[in-house]
This record gives sequence, structure tokens and C-alpha cells, in this order.
Amino acid sequence: MKIAYFDCFSGISGDMVLGALVDLGLGVRELRAELDKLNLSVPYDLDARKVDKHGICGTKIDITLHQGDEPHKLEDILTIIEGSALTEEVKGPARKIFVRLAEAEARIHQEHLNEVHFHELGGLDAIIDIVGAVIGMKLLGIDAVYGSPLHLGRGFVKCRHGTLPVPAPATLELTKGVPVYGGDVNAELVTPTGAAIITTLAQGFGELPEMKIEKIGYGAGQRNLPIPNLLRVLIGAQNGEEKEYDEDTVTVVETNVDDMNPEFYEYVMSRLFESGAVDVYLTPIQMKQVRPATLLSVIVAPENLRPVLEVIFRETTTLGVRTYQTKRYKLAREEVVVKTEYGEVRVKLGRLRGEVVNLAPEYRDCRRLADERHIPIKQVYEAARRAAATGGM
Repeated sequence: MKIAYFDCFSGISGDMVLGALVDLGLGVRELRAELDKLNLSVPYDLDARKVDKHGICGTKIDITLHQGDEPHKLEDILTIIEGSALTEEVKGPARKIFVRLAEAEARIHQEHLNEVHFHELGGLDAIIDIVGAVIGMKLLGIDAVYGSPLHLGRGFVKCRHGTLPVPAPATLELTKGVPVYGGDVNAELVTPTGAAIITTLAQGFGELPEMKIEKIGYGAGQRNLPIPNLLRVLIGAQNGEEKEYDEDTVTVVETNVDDMNPEFYEYVMSRLFESGAVDVYLTPIQMKQVRPATLLSVIVAPENLRPVLEVIFRETTTLGVRTYQTKRYKLAREEVVVKTEYGEVRVKLGRLRGEVVNLAPEYRDCRRLADERHIPIKQVYEAARRAAATGGM
């Protein structure tokens, strides 16, 4: 599988995405031929040129409209996309990106989705950026997209609404749940268009995934900044023909508690799961002066860390926590429903290179059938295991 990693050390914008894809080998003529399927009403030029940013050469995309262009509503843009001769592989992601943009604008301005005017985001150049990005990734054969934490920048930016803080409100809406940082560059580094593209298409954000890098492309931004104003995109194959395990990176939160009513733990654990915890567990420990205590451990996806910390500090007596990131290796998982003489039971299967090496009947299904039939739960459990092992689905 070919993957692309967007290294957003200097942010991301629509033209930077197109520039990076062209730098990776996307042909401008090929791109333009696909974009012409949109049948846009305004004639335009699409040009690519090489530029230098702090000694690094990248590709700058210039879009020149030959007549004025008015802001579009979401309905207008979706009509253009739907009426085009583009494939559904392009139309689908492009629609999602524009819908997310409209939802962000609607929340900010407290307007109905269909009443939102895109202003800077609804010009034909933005349509070319977004649809062109989807086209480019399809033409380059990219199967999956991942991104680094987004460098947002700081300061203020001028637009049709006036002077707005950086990041712009639409950008903030679009990057909810995504790792970001401000940095010390006084400029808008992530535009709403760039944020919409990467947060819609990326399957995850974090450090560079394991991959065999084949090509590297640099897409240049307009301005000259204290850092190279470039978007770096790496494409390549995932290591190995077939991954043995599913992998992800999680944050582990730990705290020692020695002065809390132990009856509270059930409630605390429930709140932690509601806040996005993957797992919560308790370990009896001894602290200094041989005081008995409990080690509260929480496993959570990095993007859900803040709500988990909120629960810990509000609901427990601790004054501080420890955190660290770690990698998880997991069997490929699948849930099936098996038929037993007592009824249907869901069973989780764990596969290693396609072979089932672990299976676990769902406890709640087994308990329900045991209660209904007035039989030991272990009978239901073993019947479900046998049915799963023999393919009784």
C-alpha cells in the first residue's frame, strides 16, 4: 500500500498541497486535463514554477483567473462537482472537504449550512486547490494519508470580515481533535483550505509512520518566512508486504492515590471511559513510609488526553500525573456473530497473518443467554468458542 505523510512543519495551504504533489511527479497537463472536467465558468491559468526557500527548492503553484469571481455557497460548489465528468473517487472526498468547510463556517457565524457564503474559501481558486488535491493523490496512486502535528503560526490576518486572530476561526474549528502547536512565526501557516484538506483526508496524525520512502516533494507557500515556507510530502510503501500486527501510539497517564475513598473508583473509571479512555486499570502499591495506595493508570489516544486529565483532576484527590507515549502492537481484530444451541453470541477474533490465534465470546451476550436459559455462563461461553472455532456463523 502506498502512503503519503504530510510534514506540516510550516503549515499547510491548498496551493502548497498542489505544489508538493506536482513536485512529487504529478504532471501539470494531466492535472489540468482532469480539472477541466469541472467545466468552470471562469477561464484560468494553472502554472508551476521552482522557487527557493532557505536553500530548499520547492514547487510553487500559481492560479490566475481571467475575470472576476464571486463567493459561492455550498450548494453552488456541490452542483459544480456533481455536474462534472470526474469519477466518484474524486467527487466523494471533494464533497466531504467542502461540507466540512461549510460546517465550520456555519458554526462560527451561527448560520444555516446552506446560507453560508465561503468568501475567500469559495472562489474558483479554492475549488481548484481542493479538487486538484484529490485528483493529484489519485493520479499518484496514494492509498492512505497521514499528517504531522500542524504548525498553526500566530498573530493576525486580514480578510473580508476584517482582522482576525491566527489561527483563523475556521481553521480552529477544522482542527478540533488534531494535534497542533502555535510556534513563534508571526504568520497564518495553516489556512482553512489546507486544514480542510488534511483533516478530511488524513487517517491519523503523529510521528512519521514506518515506511520505505520513495519520493519527497516540497510545495511552496507565497511568503518568505523565518523558516522554509514549504509543505513536505513523503510517499512510499509500508514496510513489509503484509504487516504482522496493527500498530498505534497511545499516551499512558499514571498517578498514585493514597487518600481517596475507594468507593469512588467505579465512578471515576466510568467517567474516564466516557472521556475517551481506551483502558483504565488499578494496581495496589506501597508508597513511602509503607503507606498502601492505588496506582491509577489510563491508556488514551493522544488527541483525547485533555478531557481525561480534566476528569482525573476533578474527580480524584491527586495533585499531579505522569504521562508518556508508547506503541501498541495488536492482532488484527474482527467481530463475528456465531449461532449456538442457546442463541447468537458475538465473538472477537484475533488474527496473525490471517490465522485466527485468539477468540473471545462477548461476556454480555453470554450472561444474557445464561440468565434467560438458567444455565451456567461457562456453558454458553464454551459453546460460543466451539461455534467460532468451527465456523458456525
